[in-house]
Amino acid sequence: MKTIYVKKIGQKLTKGGKVDWKKAVPVFAFLAACFLFGRAAAETIGGVMETSGEPLILKTENWGLGFGKEGQKPTGNASASEMAKYNAYFCGEGEEKVLYLTFDCGYENGNTQAILDALKKHNAPATFFVVGHFLESAPDIVKRMVEDGHTVGNHTYHHFDMSKLSDRNSFKKELDDVSTLFKEITGSELSMYYRPPQGKYSINNLMMAQELGYSTFFWSLAYVDWNQDDQPSHEEALKKLCSRIHPGAIVLLHSTSKTNGEIMDELLTKWEEMGYTFGRLEDFLK
Repeated sequence: MKTIYVKKIGQKLTKGGKVDWKKAVPVFAFLAACFLFGRAAAETIGGVMETSGEPLILKTENWGLGFGKEGQKPTGNASASEMAKYNAYFCGEGEEKVLYLTFDCGYENGNTQAILDALKKHNAPATFFVVGHFLESAPDIVKRMVEDGHTVGNHTYHHFDMSKLSDRNSFKKELDDVSTLFKEITGSELSMYYRPPQGKYSINNLMMAQELGYSTFFWSLAYVDWNQDDQPSHEEALKKLCSRIHPGAIVLLHSTSKTNGEIMDELLTKWEEMGYTFGRLEDFLK
């Protein structure tokens, strides 16, 4: 059938035994477009690979979320089941009202102690993802994190866009330098939890972290709290963090945020009043 169809097209595009280019060019352009679209559709759609009917990002991506109704779990830009194959996670399963507090610590500007005070008051464990600068500039606060029973994870030494590091040795050094300095400061081993800076990642990143023994943690709840020149009001922060909380939430907050330091006690109280308890990433993995 395909041969006959092509022959018919060829007959229609000829005139006096020669190709009628006025007719031929649009048809050839159409056929080329069909071929290219079909090939693209078969390989990727918007940079997403279909594996067992579930999407997983192929190229470099920024972690992103899609929110539905209030109190419901968001969707990620890759499915939870596919991410889990690389020991990567962003939200807990089930409907138990437990949340997991995580803080990214890029530098210390006077707010982390207030956050630690509030966590201690509520007996709420958290995981702090630290970079090299934080370890160098605030070793006493890092020691307090450990003494208060919190977990400390790896946010890389220089906070690079790790998705651009395809070399395994370079990737490994960014993580190893954090764990080495952490042990020098605290005498303890760093927890094998990794968070990509800015949420930028690729499959290659996830695979390298997994091969090094790390579990990668993204998040299912965050808000714009990192801009020091435009900090959210207390009301704005509490509204977003309470309306979007959901069972199994991995919450990302920044310890640099003045607002977070000021509202932490009230925020934890509100979450408790909503019936939530605070879990550890260790429990999450179990």
